[in-house]
Amino acid sequence: MVDLYNVGTYNADTGFKADYLNELEKMLEKVLPHAMLKAKPNLESRIRTLKRDLAIIYDMLSGKDNSGFGWDKHRQMVVAEYVVWNSYIIVSQFRHHNFPYYDQLTSIYTKDQATGKDPQTTVDIVEEIDADDATTANNLEEG
Repeated sequence: MVDLYNVGTYNADTGFKADYLNELEKMLEKVLPHAMLKAKPNLESRIRTLKRDLAIIYDMLSGKDNSGFGWDKHRQMVVAEYVVWNSYIIVSQFRHHNFPYYDQLTSIYTKDQATGKDPQTTVDIVEEIDADDATTANNLEEG
């Protein structure tokens, strides 16, 4: 995804344009020829999970009530004690979860938050991601 973003053909304000999954499928086929990963459902599902995790981690580290959380750049993971955060997320699921492309994915998917424009909660981001995924799925079906 980072390579696809760096090419710039499918870039949008916070993410990618509609047909990026097919291009990502082609790129992965060159690198992993026998993996048989398809844009739908394989890549679409994994990217949805990746974006949700990114939104949660980003909100933990830079949102309100973020005391007690940190980022270990060497191990690429959240540093936190066992805590219930935002009244619905148990942070322990991210304590030992390596997230190696956090910086690159943050620059792709969180431009509006990084500038302080249109602040959102994790719930807002996940709802927006689901709406974007539905639009992408509709565009893929029409195409």
